[in-house]
Amino acid sequence: MSITAERKQALITEYAQKSGDTGSPEVQIAVLSERIKNLTEHLQSHEKDYHSRRGLLVMVGHRRRLLDYLKRKNEQRYQDVVQRLGLRR
Repeated sequence: MSITAERKQALITEYAQKSGDTGSPEVQIAVLSERIKNLTEHLQSHEKDYHSRRGLLVMVGHRRRLLDYLKRKNEQRYQDVVQRLGLRR
């Protein structure tokens, strides 16, 4: 369900605005999206795992708030990250 350290590092380098950037909204959204994708796959085979489902909903809400923040601050960066991640929005 969790992502590996190598995959997380790959996401950070792919979405970072500059070297050493781990906290920008783009990086946070990309890491959350990967975790959401993995947890969604887990829940398809474990339908009664309600505790993980609640965690998924929390992550989706957190990603939504980050996307709203990015849209308020910089519309172009928001459009870029939504397009690169293939999010419906």
